Amino acid sequence: MKSSESCYLCKAQTTLLKICPKKSVWERNKVFSFINGTTEMANAVSGVAVQDDCKLRFLDLKAKRNYRYIIFKIDGQRVVVEKLGQPSLDYDDFAAALPADECRYAVYDFDFVTSENCQKSKIFFIAWSPDTSNVRMKMVYASSKDRFKRELDGIQVELQATEPSEMSFDIIKARAF
Repeated sequence: MKSSESCYLCKAQTTLLKICPKKSVWERNKVFSFINGTTEMANAVSGVAVQDDCKLRFLDLKAKRNYRYIIFKIDGQRVVVEKLGQPSLDYDDFAAALPADECRYAVYDFDFVTSENCQKSKIFFIAWSPDTSNVRMKMVYASSKDRFKRELDGIQVELQATEPSEMSFDIIKARAF
């Protein structure tokens, strides 16, 4: 930004968005990037932005039920969709799609029948952080998790897993009821 231009947030004459005198710290830490015509808001703590496609795919899972699961990864400084699971896939397919040595975020649409014979569904947010992944990756995923989860409106159950046994089908089923 040139010194003669105005601040993107408040339109005041300033040289940098981050030192804008008229906005709060929270607003100054918002960073907008115009990549492919979309706006992405960065996490103030980790600097990781959430791509609009992540939110759109999640809405497809939640409202249209186009997917059984979505796996997200941090690619550089952005959270992006890595894999989409078709509605016909089951939980074992989802668990097998997670890498054994890298962190990921995932949402899973779990269908079940209650004791009253009612068909229900709950959306799980799973923070996958295996012990074998490197420490820096774990820190970036941990510091970005809450901000990313807030972007996905409609998460009903959250689960943190470091090994497959911590997110087994039995645990998912128990947390759904």
